[in-house]
Order: sequence, then C-alpha cells, then structure tokens
Amino acid sequence: MSESKAHVLILPYTAQGHINPMIQFAKRLVAKGLKATLVTSVFLSKTLLVNPNNSNIDIQPISDGFDEGGYAQAESGKDYLATFQRVGSKSLASLMKKLAENGCPVDALIYDPFLPWALDEANKFGVVGVAFFTQSCAVNTVYYHAQKGFLRLPISEPHVSLPGLPPHLKASELPSFVSLYGTYPAFLDMKLDGGIMKG
Repeated sequence: MSESKAHVLILPYTAQGHINPMIQFAKRLVAKGLKATLVTSVFLSKTLLVNPNNSNIDIQPISDGFDEGGYAQAESGKDYLATFQRVGSKSLASLMKKLAENGCPVDALIYDPFLPWALDEANKFGVVGVAFFTQSCAVNTVYYHAQKGFLRLPISEPHVSLPGLPPHLKASELPSFVSLYGTYPAFLDMKLDGGIMKG
C-alpha cells in the first residue's frame, strides 16, 4: 500500500432506512480521504446493487445468523435481534481480525445504535467506536424521554409535550414504536432497555 489511509468500518442495522444514511455518510468519509468499508449481512450482500466501478466503498458481509433469508427467516423480532447479537458479534470480530491480517486494519467502527453490541467488539480490538444515529434528533428525543420515564408508555393522552419538540404533538405523530405501543416489543425494548438511549 503506497498511501496509508485511516480505515473505517460502517455497520448499519439491516434495514433500508438505516443502510442508506450510513452509505451517504461513508461517501462523505471517502471524499475526505478515508477508506470506508460497509459491513452488511450475508443475506443482504447477495441483493445489494453496487457497481464497483462507481463506488469507492468496499462491502464486507458478516453473518446475522440468518444467511438464507435475513429478518424474514427469524421467528420474531426478538429472535432476530438476539441471534444477530450472538452470531454478528463473532462474525464482526472475525472480519476485523481478517482485515488486520490482510494489512488493512480497522481504525474506527461507526455502528448503528440498533446494534449496541458492536461497541464491545470495537473495544476488544482497541479501535474507536462511534454511534451513528440514522433517525432524526426529534425521534431520538422521544425515545430518550420514554427511556427516562418522562413520557409514560402506553400513551393515554391524545397529545404530548416534550422539551425541544413542537408543543401538543398528537400521539400519532410520535414514532410507531411509541404511538402503537406493543406492536414491536423487541425493538422498543432494544431502544429503551437495551442501551440505545442510555447514558
């Protein structure tokens, strides 16, 4: 390698609304002279439409434990998240080891907070771990207030008021995990109890 560039792994949650913002961020990093590698699941890597001639972003797959069908292969959201944490953390560690052995060590891991276990893997390898929130600050504010108990769930009033947000929001204007309480319990638990909004 004639020129040494900082190498950043980008690890989004395996959904379009999470992958696309992180790809755009990776493009910005590449434009600033860094080497960016997008990490995606084995299943999604088979369906990504990326022209290698038009992209300076490398793509590396890791297993989420559902290599043949992705999220649809899991029994439930809870099953998917638990398996992705168990299998994905080992697969991510293997990838980071492989990259180091091939002369392309990772300097930083930018991960989606939907995958809080990724920070543990970054720490094990002594690399910087950075959370990249793919949702708006307003959405994160709602989750924060719910996690701290300032917004009581389930919502019983037709309107809510939260600091930093427009007054008297309709409950239906809040994220579906909150407004439709109980519809996605594994994801709400992950957001509120699993560490995404703690700290």
